[in-house]
Amino acid sequence: MERIEAISMTTFAYCRVSTLDQHTGIQEEAIKKAYPDAVVRHEKASGTTRDGREVLSLLLDMIGQGDKLVVWKLDRLARNMNDLTGIVDSLESKRASLEVLDQRIDTSTASGRAFLQMLGVFAEFETNLRKERQLAGIEKAKREGKYQGRRRSIDAEEVKRLKNSGMRPTDIAKKLGIGRTSVYRLLEA
Repeated sequence: MERIEAISMTTFAYCRVSTLDQHTGIQEEAIKKAYPDAVVRHEKASGTTRDGREVLSLLLDMIGQGDKLVVWKLDRLARNMNDLTGIVDSLESKRASLEVLDQRIDTSTASGRAFLQMLGVFAEFETNLRKERQLAGIEKAKREGKYQGRRRSIDAEEVKRLKNSGMRPTDIAKKLGIGRTSVYRLLEA
């Protein structure tokens, strides 16, 4: 008699916010309503890239055959097509799937995969439009003399004073908690 092993499916949920003052409560509530037994993980990190998102990386490493990754909204997972495609490819290579609750997308179906790709293109387009509007606003403010840029975070006079007292650029950088390149740039200016 042949023994058949059942594949146990685990549902992993990923909740992300960008800033420390934001909370993942609404995301988790929606996910727990759909999947009460989901393993929920939270992350506070920018969604513009996968870099620096250790919780997401850990989840993608943990997910195996038959498992599912669930997110509340697509922008909680990825903001550009490269990242989205990479995540979906990673899941598919493990025979796992992605579900986006808000848009009712499930990559375990052909229509779900197609719809996800279309939404990803539009999400990236929206992000690019937002960046263009921001840059246009900054240019306008510069023309009107209203844009001052970011405040200097390094005291150039202190860097010069320390250099004049005989301190080496590497030591200045360590003392002030800044990059050595910044010290050299200020000294050359």
